[in-house]
Amino acid sequence: MSTADAGPVCRPEHRRLILAAAVLASSMGFIDSSVTAIALPAIRASLGGSLVAAQWVAGAYLLTLSSAILVGGAASDRFGVVQVFAAGIVAFVASSVLCALAQTMLQIDIARALQGLGAALMVPGSMTLISRAHPRDQRGAALGLWASASTATTAFGPVLGGLLLTLGGPEVWRAIFALNLPLGLATLWILRRYTLPDPGRPGTAIDLVGAVLATLGLGLLAWSMTGEGATVLPALVAAVLLLLLFLLWEARNAAPMIPLQMFRNRAFAAANLATLFLYTGLIGVMFYLPMTAISVWHVSPFGVTAAFLPTSVLIALFSSRAGRLADRVGPGPLLAAGATLVALGYAAIAYTAPLAAFYSHTVPFMVVVGLGLALLVAPLTVAVMANAAESEQGAASGINNAVARVAGLIAVALMGRIAVWSYGGITASRPGFGLTGSTPAHTAASSLAFADIAACAAALALASALVSLLGLVRRQTR
Repeated sequence: MSTADAGPVCRPEHRRLILAAAVLASSMGFIDSSVTAIALPAIRASLGGSLVAAQWVAGAYLLTLSSAILVGGAASDRFGVVQVFAAGIVAFVASSVLCALAQTMLQIDIARALQGLGAALMVPGSMTLISRAHPRDQRGAALGLWASASTATTAFGPVLGGLLLTLGGPEVWRAIFALNLPLGLATLWILRRYTLPDPGRPGTAIDLVGAVLATLGLGLLAWSMTGEGATVLPALVAAVLLLLLFLLWEARNAAPMIPLQMFRNRAFAAANLATLFLYTGLIGVMFYLPMTAISVWHVSPFGVTAAFLPTSVLIALFSSRAGRLADRVGPGPLLAAGATLVALGYAAIAYTAPLAAFYSHTVPFMVVVGLGLALLVAPLTVAVMANAAESEQGAASGINNAVARVAGLIAVALMGRIAVWSYGGITASRPGFGLTGSTPAHTAASSLAFADIAACAAALALASALVSLLGLVRRQTR
């Protein structure tokens, strides 16, 4: 039973309230994700811990989210979208409270992993809830309004978080996680008060084995990139074996979380590979730029938002136009052009990072990155959805969403390894990458490490542009 075949989740007069509930829930996820990187220096200063522990504040969330997001969609079908959506909100809010109360890095890492599980139930449910609440001829407008509101919260989240961190004390980062409590309670009240019974489909299969194999494989892969000593090689070997077993299971399972046959479509495979390359670089820079700017360049948390706000604004202004243009000329040229702009922006940031000139150099080049992203975000969605059958639209969206999350997990782990290698040995004047310090040696080593991260991101963006040219443009000109 597709979304179109399912019954409505609310009465017609309550559609706006259901849309508001979806926006509120999405706001929790978007604000939480965008603010965590800015808050990380404060979290690390408050709780202590190594760079690896700090990496897992993001990595634990991305691991469970990327591994379980497709299972979340199947669970919505089986148990009812309203019930699963509400369960995801409860899990997300409860784990947010645990984050706010954490006393050690291990505790916040565990809480973040639980947040990822909650988000895996919320994310697929938001769009399904909106689709089920509106008739077919109104869904496009409703989803567009949801997307606009989501973009606004993505832009507003870092500004609010940065302002709180700048004006508040060292423990104010806890309030950022606590903000999810009123948002979650308001959403749950709307769902309880204004939704209709939703029995779901009891016979729908859920690929729990695939989810477990993916979680273990990706987790060990990330650990092999962040760990040290004798555990690295065994973890890498075990990760490869588990991921191969996952692919074998998905190929043989009657109801897989990832239908592998979809990747036989060359353009679909190319669009997802381009996503993997692009988002690995993008999230790597988004994670480590605030850490470098706040801890070493002494930019305030509020000031750091100047690097990210233009991207959200540019995407909001130009992504719909880029989407319409992709319909006329195809997504391939726009993806290639946008990724090339992103690569140029990151290359310029890498070249100027040793100057530690955040406002005069880094911020303007981040605007170039934002222009590139505005040019490619909508065409990337077009490329994914246009190369999937009508019956596979939900799976195509879910796969691309999961690929972007896996890219983030790899980025945080791999870029951290690059940063540690570039930074060099720890001495009295060089306490370690990501730690607060003002000695010339520490500033130079940290700036060089971030420059290498940005250079790697530039290379990945160029790889994304090349994949788009080879996998999408040529296909359309035949």
